[in-house]
Amino acid sequence: MAKDSNGAANSLQSILYERGSLRLLDQRKLPLESVYLDIKDASDGWSAIRDMVVRGAPAIAIAAALALAVEVHNLDFAGTPGDAASFLVKKLEYLVSSRPTAVNLSDAATKLQKLVLKTAETASEPKPVFQAYIDAAEAMLSDDVAANKAIGSHGARFLQGQIEGSERLCVLTHCNTGSLATAGYGTALGVIRSLHAEGVLEKAFCTETRPFNQGSRLTAFELVHDRIPATLIADSAVAALMKSRQVDAVIVGADRVAANGDTANKIGTYNLALCAKHHGVQFYVAAPITSIDLSLSSGQQIIIEERSSKELLHSDGGLGKQVAASGIAVWNPAFDVTPADLITAIITEKGVITKGVDDAFDIKGFIQKSL
Repeated sequence: MAKDSNGAANSLQSILYERGSLRLLDQRKLPLESVYLDIKDASDGWSAIRDMVVRGAPAIAIAAALALAVEVHNLDFAGTPGDAASFLVKKLEYLVSSRPTAVNLSDAATKLQKLVLKTAETASEPKPVFQAYIDAAEAMLSDDVAANKAIGSHGARFLQGQIEGSERLCVLTHCNTGSLATAGYGTALGVIRSLHAEGVLEKAFCTETRPFNQGSRLTAFELVHDRIPATLIADSAVAALMKSRQVDAVIVGADRVAANGDTANKIGTYNLALCAKHHGVQFYVAAPITSIDLSLSSGQQIIIEERSSKELLHSDGGLGKQVAASGIAVWNPAFDVTPADLITAIITEKGVITKGVDDAFDIKGFIQKSL
């Protein structure tokens, strides 16, 4: 993948797309450098996702879809409409294998596969099949921004109604869920942006988010860029911070939400939820409907990605020099699952999912009503 430096003006745009062209901001180099990589095909997209050039559940799905859109736009294809659909289906299956935990990617692939197979049934040549795919992939980009802004609005309004006695809120977040993890604006960080825009945010706390430091490298970068009052803390400082009564709520994103509300998110999220429960701090998940997987009854069925030992053995999440003793065994899960009973509510673009009288989420019922 060719490298292309870009100025700070576009530093918070992780995805730069025009039909036939895709560039992804290399988030491994932030906040010190803003470097974009040219993505020319599905293979480039797969590598960018696996190597965490792009990360964040919504952004992963969009980047994958657009990488393939660029490939087919520039493709000289000879074959039937059925051949075209088969080509796209196989490429999407390949892209899903890049990172398995986030449901957005597999869900988007399934929907796109169904679309191209249906289009191929009535098409007389391959071009309409490819065009239908490109149009759908491009729609994902614009739809995500609109969904994120709705999440921010719903979340800000709900938190103000739930947290009484505080006109100015202090909110803690984990990992990166902002413009760099989505097509723009963000999910959990979108709620923080909305609170700040409405003048009710006193301060945002962000964790460093070990071992890849998405909080200190990326979330802190976004907060400083937007001039939102914020403080960076070590992951291990969360309990002490909550004990000091400086946090009104925790807001995190999600890579996959099971039907009962169990949520997979960046490793360390479960720790935060346990601390919040102990200290009486409300704990919120902010995610688009596409992050909900109703096919899984609970979080026990969520596949947890394990990443390279280098991310722990070396500094800077595996990018720097070795800091751990050679020969030490490593366990490096990228995500953990927070049980639904530790989650106060789930904020989506369709509204806020709250618990019923049985203290359980009816996520399926919420989605059915919102459609």
